[in-house]
Amino acid sequence: MASNKTGTSSKTGSVNRSSIFNFRSAVVDLARPNLFQVETVFPQFVYSGGSGTGTGGASSAASAAAQGSAGGGSAAGMSLSTFLVKAANLPASNVGVVEVPYRGRTLKIAGDRTYEPWTVTVMNDVNFELRKMFERWSQEIQALEVNIQGAGVSRISDYQTSAIVRQYDREGVQTRAYEFQGIWPSAISAIDLAWDSNDTVEEYTVEFQVQTYSYVDDSNAGHGATGSGSITP
Repeated sequence: MASNKTGTSSKTGSVNRSSIFNFRSAVVDLARPNLFQVETVFPQFVYSGGSGTGTGGASSAASAAAQGSAGGGSAAGMSLSTFLVKAANLPASNVGVVEVPYRGRTLKIAGDRTYEPWTVTVMNDVNFELRKMFERWSQEIQALEVNIQGAGVSRISDYQTSAIVRQYDREGVQTRAYEFQGIWPSAISAIDLAWDSNDTVEEYTVEFQVQTYSYVDDSNAGHGATGSGSITP
């Protein structure tokens, strides 16, 4: 059916004549996937080799970030991860579904929340500094030769820590931040070597198991930028 002079059709209804400028005004700007930063807290035994306690609490990553250089080894490891973690992801939100049958129909109600593993891609520095820290973390959880934990692990919270992923806008302002809590590395990938691998750097992935995540409300954006203030779910 042809449209009438007013731009409407009795079949399709009103015709949306929004221009590209209407779209530009409505969205303001769009988030960019390359404007992010990862801050990883390592257990104390990664640095000390002793039986120090872990940092599995809910605010450990945010607390370590606030300490900055005063955080000692933990802050140093966090700073290194901000530069060498080249890829990560913002968390998914998954709630299970319980299907209840009723007279030929199905009522779908909310089930239990689950958390997917969190994977990061890391560039390997020439001294393997960050790789060695991840490997030490993993070896304290489970030794290489025998089925025992390391001396630095006497309880679950000793090897579980946290990490923050911060998203920035194109002005360098933090727009969203998530803290993964109770994380530990379950898989550290191999590093591929080849004589014909030219014009590239070594990379590997680390998969973390996650207990939960939360929204971070702080002003630390790392490397001189300023956070955006209150962040709400």
